[in-house]
Amino acid sequence: MAQFKELKENFEKISRELETLKKENKFNVQKVGLIRFNPFKEIGGNQSFSLALLDGNENGVVITSLYTREGNRVYGKPIENGKSLHLLSEEENQAIERAQKVEIT
Repeated sequence: MAQFKELKENFEKISRELETLKKENKFNVQKVGLIRFNPFKEIGGNQSFSLALLDGNENGVVITSLYTREGNRVYGKPIENGKSLHLLSEEENQAIERAQKVEIT
């Protein structure tokens, strides 16, 4: 009986630790969405991109890089609950939607 009591206590301890890990993991990047595109149809290839990085609460950032032969511009916009207070481009919205479709197991 003592062994069963010890096993039960160990199981309960592991269960509590697992619940703590699940709660803490909600704040890690869990969902990623990437869209490559060409913003300037007449020049270049699909070297520009929008990258959405979201946690389990759909908070995070969308990063967009616009590439041209003359230079590169990078923009970052915060995301809260899957939305941004900043105006998003079509590609940024697509990256966020792609990230949101990622299933967390």
